[in-house]
Amino acid sequence: MEIEIILSLLFFAFFAGAIDAAVGGGGLIQIPAIMNAMPQLSPATVFGTNKLSSICGTTSAAYSFVRKVKLRWKLLAVIASCAFVSSFAGAACVSMIPKEVLRPFVLVMLIVIAIYTFMKKQFGQVHVRQELTPKILLLAAVGSLLIGFYDGIFGPGTGSFFIFFFIRYLQADFLHASALSKVANLTTNLAALSFFAPTGHVLFGLGLMMAVANVAGSIVGVRAALKYGSGFIRILFLILVSILICRLAYQTFFP
Repeated sequence: MEIEIILSLLFFAFFAGAIDAAVGGGGLIQIPAIMNAMPQLSPATVFGTNKLSSICGTTSAAYSFVRKVKLRWKLLAVIASCAFVSSFAGAACVSMIPKEVLRPFVLVMLIVIAIYTFMKKQFGQVHVRQELTPKILLLAAVGSLLIGFYDGIFGPGTGSFFIFFFIRYLQADFLHASALSKVANLTTNLAALSFFAPTGHVLFGLGLMMAVANVAGSIVGVRAALKYGSGFIRILFLILVSILICRLAYQTFFP
């Protein structure tokens, strides 16, 4: 590979790590970058290499959030275990449901989320510490199972769905919801990577180089999120969801 291509991929990996650490959606940046740099790669190899890079950044972000933001370990365990199992199941079923069927549904859901978040100015601005009742843990389990399965079978907007769910149903603010989503995303990425790696769909040399840049970006993203708080994350969240909507709308109407 030419040095210019490697440097460009490292740049995009850094930027993807920074955005992903705060609100998710790093794949929106990193996957097109790999596809454009190496159009000869199969989609599975692109996704596998992206997962290797992004899982390192997600691990770094999750670790930083867990150290700085007070989270409930029992809640984390429920979210992580359910997200992993369902993402693994989703990856196993990936050939059963055409993406053309899922894309319009996801597009509508993202539009609803964007409008709801924009109209509710106080949405995600206050964190309510709840008792971990069986009902709360059940809600967390159901949400993680559904979104994790979606991530395994399709993927775009997973971080946004996790954040919205944790705010709406667990009454977290954007900062706590971002922290929880990093743990959930870490486990869904791990489940997906466990499919791609054994089948030879990961470029380990390139993926590990991008992983270093991705981790560096995630450190910057976490620090910005912790410094500027939920208001800053809310703005980034709305920007990311808007980009997702435009991307999915283009793919839906101009396949």
